[in-house]
Amino acid sequence: MIIDSHCHLHDPAFADLRETLRRSLTHDVWGAVAVGCDAETNIQTLAAAAAAPKAVWACLGFHPDRTRLTDDDLERVEEQIAAHHSRIVGIGEIGLPWYSLERVPDPTAIMARGRDRLGRLLDLAARWDLPVALHAPHGAAADALEALKRHRIERAVFHWHKAPAEVTHAIVDAGFFVSVTADIVSRERDREMVMGVPLEALLVESDGPWKYGGEFEGTDSGPWLASRVAEEVAKLKGLPVEDAMFQLSTNTCRLFDLIWV
Repeated sequence: MIIDSHCHLHDPAFADLRETLRRSLTHDVWGAVAVGCDAETNIQTLAAAAAAPKAVWACLGFHPDRTRLTDDDLERVEEQIAAHHSRIVGIGEIGLPWYSLERVPDPTAIMARGRDRLGRLLDLAARWDLPVALHAPHGAAADALEALKRHRIERAVFHWHKAPAEVTHAIVDAGFFVSVTADIVSRERDREMVMGVPLEALLVESDGPWKYGGEFEGTDSGPWLASRVAEEVAKLKGLPVEDAMFQLSTNTCRLFDLIWV
């Protein structure tokens, strides 16, 4: 069995939570860490975890590439985290803007604001001893790593990790996790990343309902994909699938302090 370490269960694609979890079980996926993106999706994420407490674990987030979000929106999320810190397993999805920088006239100012916002959220993670699920792809990864160190964060995962090898090695050497999606099946970049880090530093995720190409073209994305990702990790590591799944699930439980029953 495996756990999907990052899924947007608040999305309308997962409106039927019971069916989502039933389908996931048929693919040997026990449950999912559900991440939010703003105050509204955080509320939905909390509701999903309350409806299935043995299979859904909630993180409250503030997505850095959602440029419409304001400082008032951030304050609402900060209040949610303070109010529900005992009910959640982490803070996420949070991080630094990257993709949205291509669409703004002053990317330097947007990144500076993003660093400030991330710092505020990391302060909350430190206060409540919560791990973080980071959106920090490509050139944002090194900055995010420095922010984790500066705010003395001990537990974090760089979700759907994409960064130069030297940055990845620094992340793993610092004791943090990196995660991989279904892109591992067809994208050489992701396969090289998995080969270059210890299994003990890896998580698997669906990032559902994100759509993938290749063998997944035209198919729904959800927690059930985590088992296929784990199978590919096992192949690359030369391990039996059961052994890889056990270690990957153990990693997820360690990061988010999950009781897996």
